[in-house]
Amino acid sequence: MFDLSIFNHLCDVKILVVGDVMLDRYWTGDSKRISPEAPVPVVKISGLDDKVGGAANVALNIARLDGQVTLLGIIGDDENGDRLEQLLKDENINSALIRQTEQPTITKLRVISRQQQVVRLDFEEQFAIEHAKSLQKKFEQELNNFDFILFSDYAKGSLSCIKEMIATARSAGKTVLIDPKSKDLSDYAGANVITPNKDEFIAAGGLVNSEDEIWQSAQDVMTNCNIESILLTRSEQGMSAITRTEKVDMPAQVLEVSDVTGAGDTVIATLAMMMAAGLELADAAKIANLAAGVVVAKLGAATVSPEELYSVVNKNMFASKQAHYQTPFDDVLKHIEFARQSGEKIVFTNGCFDILHAGHVHYLEQAKALGDRLVVGLNNDDSITRLKGASRPVNPLKDRATVISGLASVDWVIPFGELNGNQYDDTPFDIIQKVNPDILVKGGDYTPETIVGADFVQAQGGQVAVIEFVDGCSTTKIIEKIQQK
Repeated sequence: MFDLSIFNHLCDVKILVVGDVMLDRYWTGDSKRISPEAPVPVVKISGLDDKVGGAANVALNIARLDGQVTLLGIIGDDENGDRLEQLLKDENINSALIRQTEQPTITKLRVISRQQQVVRLDFEEQFAIEHAKSLQKKFEQELNNFDFILFSDYAKGSLSCIKEMIATARSAGKTVLIDPKSKDLSDYAGANVITPNKDEFIAAGGLVNSEDEIWQSAQDVMTNCNIESILLTRSEQGMSAITRTEKVDMPAQVLEVSDVTGAGDTVIATLAMMMAAGLELADAAKIANLAAGVVVAKLGAATVSPEELYSVVNKNMFASKQAHYQTPFDDVLKHIEFARQSGEKIVFTNGCFDILHAGHVHYLEQAKALGDRLVVGLNNDDSITRLKGASRPVNPLKDRATVISGLASVDWVIPFGELNGNQYDDTPFDIIQKVNPDILVKGGDYTPETIVGADFVQAQGGQVAVIEFVDGCSTTKIIEKIQQK
């Protein structure tokens, strides 16, 4: 489990984005008739919307995640360039764009009617090598201010000198990430990470007919092109983070896709943010995959906010609950605090849960219904023996924790009953203090004043609740019934 505190430091991340920038322009309106001049719809324009596109959208994704980002690219000395720079200023993106008079600012105009794109008009010309060289010179001036460099290549000519810029960055000890466009991935030799989609990977010689083929062909690509690692985006199949030693697969995270526009920008922006915040590639890729699941469920070239990402990581990253009781306690506490900071209400209860029965299931479901997350304190084996006698527990801690964790109502299982000072503590008081639940729950004929930890929880502003047990359900009765047979 990675350190969840990275989400508290995203505002400290500084990234330089370099690439093909463009203005995305949307004209929207209704269409009720066909033109008498040609068999095309007549759209009565009622709305205008301008958005940053290309490498500028990558920078926007970083800014929306609270990162400090500088954008380096080429624009024309025209009205569209003015508009693009104003949009960047509005989003607190530091613009280091180079203006030139020979080519226009790349602009894509889309006419939308009834949520359908009627036509797209592209205003662009390939940038000349002298423009790319001026970008390279500006890049060398900016380089020392950043540790992470992100190249966003849309094959518009801005990055014609990318080989030289990568070499300069790597010799300066910088980490380089690239969203590629060239079929020849050796153009990106020296990169730490590239993020091709499946089609781009195939065009570069990658094979995707099986997982073994992906692994082996990725190794060949990395070796032949001198690239350290690949994050392969695979559409509905999710993503694969591939290094020289491992391949980590991540399933797609969205059930219904509304629009994939800009999803690749979100992936590499989130990946760069998380790596710059201190995560290794595999963990950063898992979060980038979750971010992609958020944006493709939205319309248009969307972004993800820190709050949205915070929430989706909280709900998905730690879905495998059965090993939680073996996770270091401090890491579990960080995850619980992470959930609390996401606005979720934490419920705590405890017990032996030796032989799980219907009464337990009903009780835990009722406890979970009082909040958003349920933490179960579980007496360890020695504690149960001290409380119940030498014949108990029937099931060891590992088995009990596995069964309890398998319930949909349970989010975390934390064992207790270890030596505390000079004596064993068979109460969950120490855990309750550290978890600091919003609601403390016990079952049966307890009253709040007799529940261990009730005073502490109430003093912190929390609540204490008592849930009635289901009549006729108890572990002792089950054991007695078995013995009678």
